[in-house]
Amino acid sequence: MKKHLPYWLKLLYGSGDLGLSGIGMMRSIFYAIYLTDVVGIEPRLASLGALVGIVWDAINDPIIGTLSDRVKSKLGRRRPFLLWFAFPFGLSFVMLWSAPNWESQIGLLIYVTLAFMISDTLTTLVAVPYLSLTPELTQDYDERTSLSSFRSVFQLIAAMAVVVTAPMIVDAVILNGGSQQQGFMTAGAIFGAIGSLPLFLIGVFVREKFASREEESLPFRESLKMAWENVPFRYAAGIYMFNWSAVDMVAIAFPFFLLYWIAQGDLLANINFFGINLALESAFFGIMMSVCILFIPFWLWMAKRLNKIKAYIIGMICWVVAEVLIFTIQPGEINYLLWIAAFAGVGVSAAYILPDSILPDVIEWDELRTNRRQEGVYYGIRTLIRKLTGAGVIFVTLQILGWSGYVAPPEGAIQFTQPDSALFMIRLMVSLIGAVIVSGTILLAWSYPLTREKYDRIKKLLAIRRSRQT
Repeated sequence: MKKHLPYWLKLLYGSGDLGLSGIGMMRSIFYAIYLTDVVGIEPRLASLGALVGIVWDAINDPIIGTLSDRVKSKLGRRRPFLLWFAFPFGLSFVMLWSAPNWESQIGLLIYVTLAFMISDTLTTLVAVPYLSLTPELTQDYDERTSLSSFRSVFQLIAAMAVVVTAPMIVDAVILNGGSQQQGFMTAGAIFGAIGSLPLFLIGVFVREKFASREEESLPFRESLKMAWENVPFRYAAGIYMFNWSAVDMVAIAFPFFLLYWIAQGDLLANINFFGINLALESAFFGIMMSVCILFIPFWLWMAKRLNKIKAYIIGMICWVVAEVLIFTIQPGEINYLLWIAAFAGVGVSAAYILPDSILPDVIEWDELRTNRRQEGVYYGIRTLIRKLTGAGVIFVTLQILGWSGYVAPPEGAIQFTQPDSALFMIRLMVSLIGAVIVSGTILLAWSYPLTREKYDRIKKLLAIRRSRQT
């Protein structure tokens, strides 16, 4: 008989993504334009900070993942990290938006790079243990999908809250005599505080039910080698990389697209949406994220009726179509833009929900193959991929902007026009380039070797082995 997780546990566990998703979304959408238009760093120079972040990611993510597998505590392996680092994680987000008013471009670059590295490290210290709890709470195929869906709901709620309210918070600070810099810091403090509390509460109340037995730890390199030899994991990692590269490409480049292409350089562009004046980016992302949330039950139903991979492929096809349509939008076509935002939300919903539900099954296959459980290693690599794609896309986007002739508007400007070369590259990044990246996920998902039927056989074989070991 299938054993369901209690509703309160799913709800509490899912709420942990309020902080990870909210902070991640604000960084994805606003950090690039913050560096260029608020801090005033030249785009190609600003991209170097992201490049250093990529190197630092490559060092700390797998190490912290392995460390969380090896921790021995009365509280378990994952909970101590959440109890110790949840609140420092929230505080680090304020630092990310607190660049000083220096004239030196190199000095600003050093500061934002160090702030990025500190924030990244503290994110890893909570994200990897939090995500590693997924396979330790349930061993059921569909319950893991359900658990991931609760996370996805909170992911999307946090993302929608950020894209709608962050510009409003910044505007409110400016209207009260503050600077744009202070507005970003205020938004960072609010979302950092909201996001850190659920992670701390998970550390207090959630217990690891299916943690592996104590065994001798493998050397770090050997753990990574074993993970790479897991063939389904290679496919899952590739899907994850292409999936979030496409999400981040749209998120990072779209504020530039909306302000400089759709609004034709009106930096204070807003629209009246059902009697509410919203910033243009708030309206676009708000509609897209609302549709994402509404379609979560649909993709769960599709995953159960077909399987996770087939449902994911259907969702990605929808997204490719939306990306191609984005290229056809002309300046001032607001209604057309918002309809495409709604359609894009259908595919983006699948991109948020389904990839994370694949990884726990891959870990079970690894246990059958090696007789070891290494959730921390796998989720460390997963978090590494997620953050590498974010930092990598920021690096690539800013490099493309710099080489295309992008010019930061002067301080206090409310109308500013970019060169045609920069506008064309911005349009490509939010449409056709994104469509090519999403197509990569479809090809990998089509070849993914671990079906529901194979996973059921893996689970039966594991049950037999575990019964013999007890």
